Amino acid sequence: MDYTAYRHALHATLAGSEIPFTADELDRRETRVREAMAERSLDALLVTAPADIHYLTGYSTFEVSVHACLVLGPGYAALQVPSIETGPAVVCTRVSELLGYRWEDAGGPLPDLIERLEGSDAIGYDPWQPGLRPGLLEGLRTALPASRFHDAADLLPPIRRVKSAAELTLLRTSARITAAGLDAAEAVITPGVTDSTVAAAGAQAMLAAGSEFMSMQPIVTTGDRSSVIHTNHNGRRIDAGDPVFMEFGACVRRYTAPMMRTRVCGGRADSDMARVHDHCRAIYEALVDAMRPGSTFDDAAAAADRALAPIADEAFFSGVFGYTVGTGFPPSWVEGSGFIARGKQTQFQENMVFHLPLCLRLPGRWGIGISETLRVTADGPAEPLTTNHWQLD
Repeated sequence: MDYTAYRHALHATLAGSEIPFTADELDRRETRVREAMAERSLDALLVTAPADIHYLTGYSTFEVSVHACLVLGPGYAALQVPSIETGPAVVCTRVSELLGYRWEDAGGPLPDLIERLEGSDAIGYDPWQPGLRPGLLEGLRTALPASRFHDAADLLPPIRRVKSAAELTLLRTSARITAAGLDAAEAVITPGVTDSTVAAAGAQAMLAAGSEFMSMQPIVTTGDRSSVIHTNHNGRRIDAGDPVFMEFGACVRRYTAPMMRTRVCGGRADSDMARVHDHCRAIYEALVDAMRPGSTFDDAAAAADRALAPIADEAFFSGVFGYTVGTGFPPSWVEGSGFIARGKQTQFQENMVFHLPLCLRLPGRWGIGISETLRVTADGPAEPLTTNHWQLD
């Protein structure tokens, strides 16, 4: 049975059986995208980021290293996937046309795409997405010399930033499962266990509570390794007095509400740890109050900067006080449609959702990170979806 016969056999029994959203929800999303296309006079749009494809169709797979593409054109939505992804495309999506190609053939996607795009004067695409392969774009340009390709990187982000009621429900469920994972991880932190043991306890709890495969696996570092950003567990022993930094994000229908906690092993936090924790809390409170409709991301970052100032020369901070979260795939749960940072003039709107990754690291000593995922409310302050206890011991 080849993949075409496989597709037809699946379609007869399981077509659309795992679509995560109602038809009305998907229609609303596609309509908004098509309206944005019309405003730019785009005849077609190439969507190549896995999270964007999922947002518009429901398509979900753990294999996101291969080329997949959604083409929105006049009256059609064509999803192109490699042969090995036929199953997810049939059971998880609702599109007008499903296109397959041999996944071992790098140039295999081109003929069908050229056929669908022939006659399109203006084609939008996102040149900043890793899912768009340079060879594919060059092949389309060569085959369609009369078509103009336009940078449409800013078309989807404003639409995805504001979450629907259905999305908020999934994010709240993710937040609950994330908390269960962190609770379970904290429960095994005792002198002599390893950071990997802590990560395993958290992962097991989240999977048992209903998390799907996660966009990022549980992050656990301890002692001086917690002062090194973006390191992860490696079997290191945890000793009494070590701070244990944890950042987890359970995934529900590809939606993630992350949370950070730091717990001091086997004793009370020392005065320096408590002081750094208090600075994290001050930054958090400044952000929660500033994240209001009409204010800009820069306004909130400026307020957070003022709270950070007393420790800014002593501790490393990434520079991003918050980023949007929603649907995502490995290697990251960061949605990428908005960042709370200086110079970002986008305004907050009700039902935007941000993770605030507030981790202050004293190089060579340790890091203290405590965070929440929050929803922007109609009149402020922002509402936490996660439930952090804001305690070190």
